Amino acid sequence: MPELRKDPIIGRWVIISTERGKRPDQFNGKQEEGVSEETCPFCEGSESQTPPEISAIRPGNAAPNAPGWEVRVVPSISPFLRIEGELDRRGKGLYDLMNGVGAHEIIIETNQHIANMADLSDEQISKVLKCYAGRIADLEKDKRFKYVLVFKNYGKRAGGGSLRHSRSQLIATPVNPKRVKEELSGSRQYFDYHERCVFCDLIRQEIEQKERLILDLDGFIAISPFAARFPFEIWILPKKHCADYTCQDSESIKYLGKVMKIVLSKLKKGLNDPSYNYVIHTAPFRRQKAGYWKTIEQDYHWHIEIIPRLTRVAGFEWGTGFYICPLPPEDAASFLRGVEV
Repeated sequence: MPELRKDPIIGRWVIISTERGKRPDQFNGKQEEGVSEETCPFCEGSESQTPPEISAIRPGNAAPNAPGWEVRVVPSISPFLRIEGELDRRGKGLYDLMNGVGAHEIIIETNQHIANMADLSDEQISKVLKCYAGRIADLEKDKRFKYVLVFKNYGKRAGGGSLRHSRSQLIATPVNPKRVKEELSGSRQYFDYHERCVFCDLIRQEIEQKERLILDLDGFIAISPFAARFPFEIWILPKKHCADYTCQDSESIKYLGKVMKIVLSKLKKGLNDPSYNYVIHTAPFRRQKAGYWKTIEQDYHWHIEIIPRLTRVAGFEWGTGFYICPLPPEDAASFLRGVEV
């Protein structure tokens, strides 16, 4: 069973993943060999090579765990956290820890052997985005979980591995991630002072100034953020305020699929198909208790962050928490605006 361990100094939780355990002498920097394109377990017809599906988008009356699906969700075969068991929160001297209980799922985004989400149709991307919302809503019912992070690792430099089949992942955690808590705290402080959502103010200013605006389409904007951590970092935000990714209706998800298609296609064409990560930051699950955060629906705003892996984080960044971005976001946005797709 994996363990969650809390850093007693800064409050960061770390997963000690015994499921993926190695002996110290097994670590080395050699690149792994690629996986044969003929043995992809995520292609249609290979359903028996994955664990039984959790859910799927299937037209008609297609049987589960068989061909005929459009998007398919399966458990990870090597999960960081496991669905079985109780949390068993406990202390060990000054240290806090709990069992590594959670969920780790793989969202297979297409039944075809296509590597980059940019090469899917916007309709297919919309189906993937709809699947995310369904899985988050379902996992919210489990009272052990506080948060679900949806993320994609595309390409080796982004942790995507050697298997070139478009997929993303989600992990449900029994604690709120520190990175999300920092956003939540900053948003609440801004709201307490201004009585407005900081993201809504950011959206209005970026639309007005246009310097960092990449795309303004169908109720969403894509920007290169003012304090970009990485070259060509992109945020996609809904112009209509909402704290939860799951608040979108079918029309909004359709438009988001179109925006994602354009943005990812610009990255692929303009930057020669780079590795990238994206994450969806949404509000955590709200469990009524003493000290419940009553303004979160007003002060937080869900969004997607896309990070092309064009530079490496080195010693200064790790030691200080500063990021060094070698390209002004205004230049990145101007370049991407000019990429025709």
